[in-house]
Amino acid sequence: MQIVRTIVWVLLLFALLAFSFFNWKPVEVQIWSNTVLETKLPALVVISFLLGLLPMWLIHRTSKWRMTRRVNALEAVTTKMAAPKTDATPTPATAPRTDLPPEPANPVDPEPKTPQ
Repeated sequence: MQIVRTIVWVLLLFALLAFSFFNWKPVEVQIWSNTVLETKLPALVVISFLLGLLPMWLIHRTSKWRMTRRVNALEAVTTKMAAPKTDATPTPATAPRTDLPPEPANPVDPEPKTPQ
């Protein structure tokens, strides 16, 4: 995948160089009514491209940062929940209940005794 990305960037650079070579002409850009900027056409194209790319790149980076934080938080919670308990004290689910009254020893004989 890295080679494809490199090839695409090299092709874009080559296209920009070819465009710059064939269109090296001065252009006037009127910013306000009395302010005029005179620059070369390739510089204007590159600056316009970067101004259009910057907001989308910032949105991408912030969403990637936010998702990485969410994944790290979820992994930390999962690791914490999956870690075995090392202390010897019983957990509340397995501890015997002491608030119940004691059961009687044998309140009713389950089998009646018959004389033999």
